[in-house]
Amino acid sequence: MTRRDELTEAEWAKLAPLLPPQKPARGRPAEDHRRILNAILWKVRTGAPWRDIPERYGSWATVYSRFRRWRLAGIWDQVFAAVQRQADAAGQLDWNVHFVDGTVIRAHQHAAGAKGGALRRRRSGAAGAASAPRSTFEPRAAAS
Repeated sequence: MTRRDELTEAEWAKLAPLLPPQKPARGRPAEDHRRILNAILWKVRTGAPWRDIPERYGSWATVYSRFRRWRLAGIWDQVFAAVQRQADAAGQLDWNVHFVDGTVIRAHQHAAGAKGGALRRRRSGAAGAASAPRSTFEPRAAAS
């Protein structure tokens, strides 16, 4: 039974041919692509740390490893491009509407990255040694 937040049969039917072969040419068979993909989608949707992936998806380390290997191999870019081509061919994309431009995203004033507080100059060790002492203490003459 598929959960509400996991890939449907129709979605999986479109994505499965775009992924690398389930059984590699050598070595042990890979974990189920569908389960791993559902885990990655869960992680991306929730924003949770990798280690918090639910146990129903298997080991978080396996999920992260597959995500990373596919990223380095360019699999995600290929899948995205293929899905985009399919949607465009089916007339599901309106290129006048589906456009993202990062230049219009406003950042919070505290996101500027500057260090807060007033700028304070530090004196070098040499400058400090050449200057007069800052103490006002003067030794008193001993009473005779």
